[in-house]
Amino acid sequence: MSGEAWYLVDQAPGVGSFVLDGVEGRHAATVRRTRPGERLVLTDGRGTRCLATVVGDGSAGKGTLDLRVEAVTRVPQPVVTVTVVQALPKGERSDLAVDLLTEAGVDAIVPWQAARCVARWAGPKADRGVQKWRTVAREAGKQSRRPWLPAVGELASTAEVTELIAGFDLALVLHEAQSRPLTDVTLPTSGRVLLVVGPEGGVAPEEIEAFAAAGAIAVRLGHEVLRTSTAGAVALGALGVLTPRWA
Repeated sequence: MSGEAWYLVDQAPGVGSFVLDGVEGRHAATVRRTRPGERLVLTDGRGTRCLATVVGDGSAGKGTLDLRVEAVTRVPQPVVTVTVVQALPKGERSDLAVDLLTEAGVDAIVPWQAARCVARWAGPKADRGVQKWRTVAREAGKQSRRPWLPAVGELASTAEVTELIAGFDLALVLHEAQSRPLTDVTLPTSGRVLLVVGPEGGVAPEEIEAFAAAGAIAVRLGHEVLRTSTAGAVALGALGVLTPRWA
């Protein structure tokens, strides 16, 4: 299934006939100009992957495709799941952070209004920001052919992030001033990991203290100082190697 285009559906179909319609159907039929005989993949974003062949180009209506689903596969989640608490980047780097995290395999994203964030989300802007991140995650998930799409949570305060920490098997805070490297931490072979990525101005001392009191471990990812929009994706790559996520 390496070369087929992926499309997201609300409910994954079983083997047999299926009509791809709506936004995804219009994109496949009119933008990509998919034709009979071509193969594509349908996913519900919740672990189901369906390989299908196009048997008709729009017989069910304009902007739709008639498909024959040939195989349905259930893909398990990683044995170690990673939730990234991402401090709000400024400008276009906000979307870039979500795009890279999704491509790198993040399982969930929590937008965080950190003390030193230049970007400020409040009221309707917070709602729009969360919805934008969800759209970016959806599109990046299809592009990177992910059967599991990451959940994007509501905007969280520092107090709310502190409360989250207790629900995870391991919580890590990336901090360039720390001497302890990520490789020095005993990582779980299964379970849930929380990764906190601070803003460009860094995680404030009072935030580090609150997270540490809740059980989080502050670590250094490497010798280089990374931007907030890329640090999470780089850390996910490291966790992929250091845990069974990429096994």
